[in-house]
Amino acid sequence: GLTDKYHPTQVLADFLTIQEHKGYLKGIKFVYVGDGRNNVANSLLIGGAKFGMDFRILSPKELFPEKELVSLCENEAEKSGARITITDSSEKALKDADIIYTDVWVSMGEESQFSERIKLLKPFQVTMDMIAKSSLSVIFMHCLPAFHNRDTSIGEEIFQKYGIAEMEVTDEVFESKHSVVFDQAENRVHTIKAVMNATLGS
Repeated sequence: GLTDKYHPTQVLADFLTIQEHKGYLKGIKFVYVGDGRNNVANSLLIGGAKFGMDFRILSPKELFPEKELVSLCENEAEKSGARITITDSSEKALKDADIIYTDVWVSMGEESQFSERIKLLKPFQVTMDMIAKSSLSVIFMHCLPAFHNRDTSIGEEIFQKYGIAEMEVTDEVFESKHSVVFDQAENRVHTIKAVMNATLGS
């Protein structure tokens, strides 16, 4: 249930996970870190606007979401009470964050851009320092798979080619008490079943 531009079924699982861990969606301080115009970021931005979140994208200016989409979401935010912030300032984005979310730096079909993306996005790697700049109860989310160590063949290949053992998130954060990534993964199953039930009939 995804395209190059949108990934709505992922967002259903993400919002269910937030509801389970935080108990609410409206007003949640949500920070998406990394490539701010990939399919997951686009759909999270739409969802955040619809559900009245304090939604922030933290990314390099070169990877900000399309202005047309931001404008559409700002109109939606006026109805829901959401706040939308697009910035390259970590101090501005991370203050009192409830959620820090990231995704891979290179999407499917963009593998030739690894070197360029690493240079652009290394300052936006989710680290424990970034966690510390948010709130004590912040949760970390990732739609998976994640490049957080060298334990996979691709992770090792990236290390050999580019000399980087961790990409969008450090292993310390991925394995920390803040991480709910496997709850997210489980919730993909439940939300996809709900979508199938709603669209195909029971």
